[in-house]
Amino acid sequence: MSRQSLVRTPAVVVLVALLMAGAGSIQRIREARYPEGAVAEETLYLTSGATLQRLTAGYNALAADLYWIRAIHHFGGVKLRLTGAVPGGVELVAAPTDYRLLYPLLDITTTLDPKFNIAYRFGAVFLAEAFPGGAGRPDLAIALLEKGLRARPDKWEYMQDIGFVHYWWRHDYQAAAGWFERAANVPGAPWFLKSLAATTLAEGGDRESSRTMWQAIRESAEIEWLRNDAERRLTQLRAMDEIDELQRRSDRVTAASGRPVSDWSEVVGGIPVDPTGVPYELEAGRVMLSRSSPLFPLPAEPQRMLTSP
Repeated sequence: MSRQSLVRTPAVVVLVALLMAGAGSIQRIREARYPEGAVAEETLYLTSGATLQRLTAGYNALAADLYWIRAIHHFGGVKLRLTGAVPGGVELVAAPTDYRLLYPLLDITTTLDPKFNIAYRFGAVFLAEAFPGGAGRPDLAIALLEKGLRARPDKWEYMQDIGFVHYWWRHDYQAAAGWFERAANVPGAPWFLKSLAATTLAEGGDRESSRTMWQAIRESAEIEWLRNDAERRLTQLRAMDEIDELQRRSDRVTAASGRPVSDWSEVVGGIPVDPTGVPYELEAGRVMLSRSSPLFPLPAEPQRMLTSP
């Protein structure tokens, strides 16, 4: 039975909805009567996707959907706890092992349904995103996407995404360009991948090449979430440009006065805000993005790596 026919079967949809609603009600009653003193450690009892394939028989697609929901719940719960525990900041008592179940859940999901496109593409972002906003495991993100390629060797989007992981999180522009080139050679792939490969190889690490890459991701994304994430990254780059300009102005005032400035009135008229409307911060002459901004934290800009043509 295909994923499309299964998901569209009314009886199955109604049954799943009723089960989820009932589980939610039972959980609320339980929490009201027996409040937890501490968060229980999440455990994955079945770690083999092949075993689950046998156990779920002809309902592998439905089982994949349920494990995908669990993966999202795990990622969202850990991220909220780590990044939302301290208002406007990040909880310091944290370790990358908090996301330890993320890859196993995604691996099970994609074993149950090897063509689960969203699980590969979203899952790779969840894994690659720097800790604590994500698992900080670009290696596992690449492994997941390569697994997807074994199931769908002609899926140029997975090749583009692998290049994207190499570019954004590993800062390996040679590898990124190679994957963009490989994606470009797939029949039906968009024309811009060729130019993206050339730009990455020549100017990897440059902010303008980053902007070009994210614009390409935004234009080619099949999924709205990925388009929105690309738009956010482009907005971060705009904020970085603004911070650079404000920093130059602050440095000029500091050089003229002989002391670091801490008041915006000495630098610009009014209080400048980032593209989301949150005021920038100025401390001892240093311009910074507010930790309360939706754009925080800004991506790191490593020293540009030299690559051979």
